[in-house]
Amino acid sequence: MNPNTPNLDDKAVLVTGCSSGIGRQTALTLAKHGLVVFATVRKEADAENLRNLSLPNLVPLCPLDLTNPEHISNISKLVAKELDRRGMNGLYALINNAGGGSPSPLELMELDQFRTELQARVWGSVAMIQTFLPFIRQAKGRIVWIMTPALMPTPYVASIHACDFAINCIARTLDIELKPWGVPNIMIKCGGIKTPAGLRTTMDVEAVLQKGPREKISLYEKALREWAKDMAEFDKKRTEPEKVAEIVLEALVAKRPKRRYSIGYMVQAASFLELLPQSAADWILKMRF
Repeated sequence: MNPNTPNLDDKAVLVTGCSSGIGRQTALTLAKHGLVVFATVRKEADAENLRNLSLPNLVPLCPLDLTNPEHISNISKLVAKELDRRGMNGLYALINNAGGGSPSPLELMELDQFRTELQARVWGSVAMIQTFLPFIRQAKGRIVWIMTPALMPTPYVASIHACDFAINCIARTLDIELKPWGVPNIMIKCGGIKTPAGLRTTMDVEAVLQKGPREKISLYEKALREWAKDMAEFDKKRTEPEKVAEIVLEALVAKRPKRRYSIGYMVQAASFLELLPQSAADWILKMRF
């Protein structure tokens, strides 16, 4: 690393969604590079799995369900206590990663599941910001958002991309609002990444086709099965989550981090579509699908 970059040994970060995939790999990578990492998960079994790694800088915290305000409050108290115990000054980064979502046409989408996703990704992220900003100001830290290149309508994954549309707005707004305190908001836009959620598309599509009114399912069945086949080929080329973790580390050690980083299979194509006028991007996607 550049000798002018910050010393990470006296800094702490909080990462959401560390049970698997990008969140887990990010937590492990940062802990191995000297940061104290508060790795949050929803389930005790996942916390225990992280504890068993015996990494001294890795501090698993459970439960954190981002739809539950009591969980967020409790986690903040645990973080404050551990920071005090270690004699550390604030939180150098909040890394918002947790989220899920399943493929489905909007007409067939399970509304309860969609509500939960919106609560976790959007409401929960804002609640985390409100709770942890005092810690971040104290450490002159930064906020990192793990997201898709979402500023385009992508069929069958609206539950994921709609949240990231909102997160894009929230992150950019915060970057302006928090300018007086020098708190950067950094978006790491991920293309195809090899995560458990990303690799179960075919199974998720089959689940959609088994539910709901038959007359509606029949309208989408052919297109969904063809899309699932395309995604199966896409899945073979996904980027390892370690590459995302490396970008997160880069964003944390940079004295003046970029506001946008890109990583993952096909991310450049997605980024190009985001630069086009909306009408042009919509036309290209309609031709594709």
